[in-house]
Amino acid sequence: MSNAQHQNLVGFIWNIANKLRGPYRPPQYRRVMLPLIVLRRFDLVLAENKQKVLDEKKRLEDKGIKGPALDKALSRIAATDRKQELFNTSGFTFEKLLGDAPNIAGNLISYIQGFSPRALDIFDKFEFETEIAKLDEANRLYLIIQEFCSADINLSPKAISNLQMGYLFEELVRKFNEQANEEAGDHFTPREVIRLMVELVFTGEDGIFEPGIYRSVYDPTAGTGGMLSESEKAAMAKNPQANIELFGQEYNPESYAICCSDLLIKDEPINNLIYGDTLGIKDAKNKTNGFVPQDGHPDKKFHYMLANPPFGVEWKPEEDFVREEYEDQGFSGRFGAGLPRINDGSLLFLQHMISKMHQPPKLVDGKNVGGDGSKIAIVFNGSPLFTGDAGSGESNIRRWIIERDMLDAIVALPDQMFYNTGIYTYVWIVTNKKPTHRQGLVQLIDGTRHFKKMDKSLGNKRNELSDDHIRELVRLYAEHDHDAESEVLVDGKPKRRVCSKLFENREFGFLKITVERPLRLNFQASADRIAKLDGQSAFANLASSKKRKDDAAYRAEVAVGQETQAAIKAALQGMDIETLYRNRPAFEAVLEAALKRLPNKVSAPVKKAILAALSERDPKADICLDSKGNPEPDADLRDTEIVALPEDVALPLPLGYDNETGHDQLLALVKDHCEDYLKAEVLPHVPDAWIDHSKTKVGYEIPLTRHFYVYQPPRPLDVIAGEISQLEKDIVAMLSEVV
Repeated sequence: MSNAQHQNLVGFIWNIANKLRGPYRPPQYRRVMLPLIVLRRFDLVLAENKQKVLDEKKRLEDKGIKGPALDKALSRIAATDRKQELFNTSGFTFEKLLGDAPNIAGNLISYIQGFSPRALDIFDKFEFETEIAKLDEANRLYLIIQEFCSADINLSPKAISNLQMGYLFEELVRKFNEQANEEAGDHFTPREVIRLMVELVFTGEDGIFEPGIYRSVYDPTAGTGGMLSESEKAAMAKNPQANIELFGQEYNPESYAICCSDLLIKDEPINNLIYGDTLGIKDAKNKTNGFVPQDGHPDKKFHYMLANPPFGVEWKPEEDFVREEYEDQGFSGRFGAGLPRINDGSLLFLQHMISKMHQPPKLVDGKNVGGDGSKIAIVFNGSPLFTGDAGSGESNIRRWIIERDMLDAIVALPDQMFYNTGIYTYVWIVTNKKPTHRQGLVQLIDGTRHFKKMDKSLGNKRNELSDDHIRELVRLYAEHDHDAESEVLVDGKPKRRVCSKLFENREFGFLKITVERPLRLNFQASADRIAKLDGQSAFANLASSKKRKDDAAYRAEVAVGQETQAAIKAALQGMDIETLYRNRPAFEAVLEAALKRLPNKVSAPVKKAILAALSERDPKADICLDSKGNPEPDADLRDTEIVALPEDVALPLPLGYDNETGHDQLLALVKDHCEDYLKAEVLPHVPDAWIDHSKTKVGYEIPLTRHFYVYQPPRPLDVIAGEISQLEKDIVAMLSEVV
């Protein structure tokens, strides 16, 4: 089928869809058109042997044959050139449906119910019976079925091969999803972004060219199957003899149905596509319709993995399942490095994919005695680059990936690339089989200026990657050069800009140190400070009681407490109210003497409350010391500093992901480095500061934007002044015309 024929078919089907306007809005067309396209294709695929199937069904059932054995027998007769099971045991075809117009809705449902189990499951996921009733009520059902029987549209296998029909279906899925752009980000990735991801994943993969090579491709958020289809298409283009097996999982029933339809249309296995929640749901209520409430491929490893997990979507429904796996299994499960914050689960999907990696290659005497290794491409928003403080779940996940040398590259894409969001997005390339020249390094690629404006916006999508842009970004990745340049548009003019940088893994790590300064207080028993005692909880609690059921006892206990409070205040008021003490031990001695005159001993918490009320911070006061003679830190003056990892430190660091295990070993590596930083950067400004090394944490972030920032000097003041002057003249001229 030529490209012109392909486009004509797409246009014709789109014109059919426009006949739905009224009962349906354009974003809703896909609910009807996609299942009908699939149904018509199956109808024509099975047309030739339709009667043979019906005759064989009767013969075998008369012999008592039923179930899987009957299904296999009918499938062999239905379409002899197909590998995947597909048959229909109803007496209907599209043409016969038109012959009984009054009963077309019921007959169409009976027709669908006659399909083989996996095909029937597709229409169940489409929930097409609901649409049939709506179409019939709106007097559109007969009209649309009639259009599909027109001589102008031939979806039979004699006119369109399985592969060509797959391309046609993919194109229609794209067009219908673009119409539904308010939802498209949940399940539809722009096709040019997928092509870029696939090209990046296959770059450097020489094994894909070996005749008869077997490779598996997996998408844990399969959506409508675009990434699986594109990766298969690219692999087969490079090596038609390759054996590519596709695997996926999808929790949206319509998206799952579309993906299954695409595979079944192309006569490819659909058993590897699982309907269910990849992360897992504990005590899932949805156990019908084949829903799998956990990883549907628990024991499988894959060569290539691609995904576009939802951006910024919380994982609350999966929280119980994920946390239980994290706490019970640690690194034996999928999420050993940590859990991100609840409002964005995208890093959970990356950890899940890493758990699906084949063992990395291991060369001994030039022979690989390890595994094939794996390579991942995943789309994120900016959050996974930097969200999360040192020691947080996000930071620990980044640390785990980078310190184990799995992060290969990150490509920053332009904004306004996706249908439901205008934010910048990033493609991460993660692998456990880096070639020697890439080991220990992470490549950052700035592709934010590699785009062209679309002729017509689609929701938030206003930019797209051309084939040239994809080739250029892949070239930058393949050549792996530091400070490599590209020609991009800056303010509408072509300029050479650095678009590729290389960094050592260590450069993304940092130490977050806690800098303390000593507590310095003065003390005075003045009236205003004594009045602050009432705000101290330990002092206020003296006049409280827990005996609320016995009113008399309650009142008596409160009264005693109030007397104690009054006695303490009287003792304090008897002290020297003029003297200001800048030494805590000296004041404590005076205070102790005053409190000894009281009939009852004052408790330690109350003494602490008195000291807090009568004190104020004073930079001229003596340093307050603890019981061991060490300076006490002032919480109000506490600060943190970010310190780069030492250049000679080896990765991975010994610190555990609980931020406690191995902390002493970490300090042995970095303590002197931190002290040097303190001397150079902090002590010249605050000479009494020190580091509390027990609070030192490790963090990892990827400040991609900062690394490609190009300073633009401000325009000269005389130029700006001249522009302002000209604007004033223009305004005066316009006002004179009005007057």
